[in-house]
Amino acid sequence: MKSSKVKAALTCLLSTLQPVFIWGPPGIGKSQIVRQTAASLGLNLVDIRAVLLDPVDLRGLPRISQDGLSHWCAPAFLPTEGSGVLFLDELNAAPPLVQAACYQLVLDRKLGEYRLPDNWAVVAAGNREQDRAVSHRMPSALANRFVHIDFEVDTDQWLEWAQEYGISRQVRAFIRFRPSLLHDFDPKRETRAFASPRSWEFVSKLLESNPDPEMIYELVAGAVGKGAAAEFSGFLELWNQLPSPSDIISDPRGIPVPDNPAVLFALSEMMGAAMTLDNICLVMSWVQRLPPEFSVLLMREAVRKTPRIVETPAFSDWASMNAQILV
Repeated sequence: MKSSKVKAALTCLLSTLQPVFIWGPPGIGKSQIVRQTAASLGLNLVDIRAVLLDPVDLRGLPRISQDGLSHWCAPAFLPTEGSGVLFLDELNAAPPLVQAACYQLVLDRKLGEYRLPDNWAVVAAGNREQDRAVSHRMPSALANRFVHIDFEVDTDQWLEWAQEYGISRQVRAFIRFRPSLLHDFDPKRETRAFASPRSWEFVSKLLESNPDPEMIYELVAGAVGKGAAAEFSGFLELWNQLPSPSDIISDPRGIPVPDNPAVLFALSEMMGAAMTLDNICLVMSWVQRLPPEFSVLLMREAVRKTPRIVETPAFSDWASMNAQILV
């Protein structure tokens, strides 16, 4: 299920307080999508890393009350009021006894004397067994308490998220050029670093720190692996040789249009981000010289950044000329 559908499914299930478990390989943003959905609904989020707990941590400690009986003091991290999402992250990585302690909490919404407030929903997430991540087989009694959702990576939706959250243009342009490297995870491959949405976010932050050019390959390789790092480093060399947006805008008919697809991907990303309501006519003069598929790529990026571009006569003229491609 793609991220947009996962959000829609979560929204529906949270409204009914139905427990849900999100499955997926490492690094694709399972935890993040739960946080984003809770935030969009105005719900509080309590993030509990089940793998860090002992069985007694959930139930708390006993104390002797004035009635002479022992009562359990629930841990402070469990909610007692309001509304929100109780997020049991990495639940299937927790030891079996911890998972067993969650049985009653997930289905009956209570744990010993503790009761989950009425307006709190339970969401869990974890890696799949075939991913060779730290995990324990989930007991069928616990698995049967959830609605299960398989989360898959979608390049187009990740690029929309990347634009919104400020992922660097170089990374976005590279992923457009090599979409298969957005998530290049093979559990049978012995490697410490691999390409994933999470690790490309690391690369974006790395580039913001202006590292020594001689160190970029090694640093990127440490995040996404040597193969992806080699391709990305070559892409960056092309990127650094590109004409600037101001050069193209000042001479849209004179700046040469390259033949190299990697360069065209980079230029389309760059010029789409540079297009504004003020310079759209000048940029369009250059857009008209691009191959149709790269023209569409550039305009999609421009519309993501400045949605009002679709209201301009220049966009209408371009859409009419490219109607067959846009269908």
